[in-house]
Amino acid sequence: MPRVLAFYSDALPEEVKSQKWLEAEFKKEKSLVSVPGDSGETHYLSIKKKEQEGAQSEGARLAGHQICGLANAAKAKSILIEANLEVADGLALAEGVALSNYQFLKYFGDAKKRANSLNTIELNVKGIKANDLKDLVSVTHATYEARTLVNEPFNFLTAVQYSKEMKRIGKAFGFTVETFNEKKIESLKMGGLLAVNKGSIEPPTFNILEYKPAKAKNKKPIVLVGKGVVYDTGGLSLKPTANSMDFMKCDMGGSAAVVGAIAASAKANLPLHIIALVPAVENRPGGNAYAPGDVITMFDGSTVEVLNTDAEGRLILADALTYAQKYNPELVIDMATLTGAAARAIGGQGVVTMGTADQATHDELKEAGFRTYERIAQFPFWDEYAESLKSAIADRKNLGGADAGMITAGKFLEHFTKKKGKHAYPWIHIDIAGPAYTFSPTNYRGIQGTGVGTRLVFDFLKARANG
Repeated sequence: MPRVLAFYSDALPEEVKSQKWLEAEFKKEKSLVSVPGDSGETHYLSIKKKEQEGAQSEGARLAGHQICGLANAAKAKSILIEANLEVADGLALAEGVALSNYQFLKYFGDAKKRANSLNTIELNVKGIKANDLKDLVSVTHATYEARTLVNEPFNFLTAVQYSKEMKRIGKAFGFTVETFNEKKIESLKMGGLLAVNKGSIEPPTFNILEYKPAKAKNKKPIVLVGKGVVYDTGGLSLKPTANSMDFMKCDMGGSAAVVGAIAASAKANLPLHIIALVPAVENRPGGNAYAPGDVITMFDGSTVEVLNTDAEGRLILADALTYAQKYNPELVIDMATLTGAAARAIGGQGVVTMGTADQATHDELKEAGFRTYERIAQFPFWDEYAESLKSAIADRKNLGGADAGMITAGKFLEHFTKKKGKHAYPWIHIDIAGPAYTFSPTNYRGIQGTGVGTRLVFDFLKARANG
């Protein structure tokens, strides 16, 4: 079994100091030295201490990615990590190994040949608790599920199939799923959801996921809302194929993260009542597709002039945010691959947030972002941004001006968090467009679906549960 001895670069363990040549290697500022042995290689791993918040644990995760590659190259089935590190960094190291080990091989004919050999990680960190490991396993497996949902092609993951997958995951992780079919959605008059799906031959669904433990600490539920556009062509405002439409199976990444977050919370038995809402549609330019210039009536009764059918995610989220009011929630968080503007603003280094929740709640989310290194950039949410959403023929339009597109999209959504002009609940909007999907396996986030948002929101909820 390969062994990893991890330590801080300024605190070499006796095992390293006793081997003068090995000590000399680390004095050259090497981060990894591998030594063969009868029972497998020992990988001596040096972690640099860093001052930037969260960067030290992130360094451990990135080192875990490297270790995972070495273990699988050696065809090892298990690996032992002995971490002379703080608990958080030791867990991050194991997390980096585990997340790097994820594969999506379903459609390969030689899947067995391609499969990683590593299936067990043994972790020894001074001060670690059983619950720490339980939570790590829970969120890792939930992140796997979120990634797989994104990676599945649209010819498998239709809205109806997505509902079936949510029920499968719910059964495995411990939450319930109720699905509204198209007839029920029509009876509720969810005009945004129905409009977006009009060009499809496949029906939409609206899904209510619930985890309610017997001793929940919150009297009002926390509601998560996820954009579930299982495929986005842009509709009649058609996207170009190259580097745009060709990976739009990922446009349900926000809802995948929501499914992952509630799954991790249920598996970890967090003492919180959590509800997740997933409107699932596809956006196609079929014969009956909604068109630029159309005016649609939303679930809340207000009207929207559609100027661009590729600004569709906000329409289905709007109906879900209105539906969330029925729960009188303590807090609502939505996640969506909503705007290219968010990706252009901060790239793949983090996610964009804004909303009406108080600053203390935003700060809690920021801290979770540093701990998971799914960092958040909070954008201004001034009322003036809503001016560009005024329509000449309807209550509002679905597209703002050329600037600050991620914020005007958020201001569009804000209306649907209100009742009789007042905010019905505190709300945070998370635009994950930048880091939700990758094109090369650069680190533990993998290739294609990253599952971003799952670990962030789970960590935030866990911190809330722990007070």
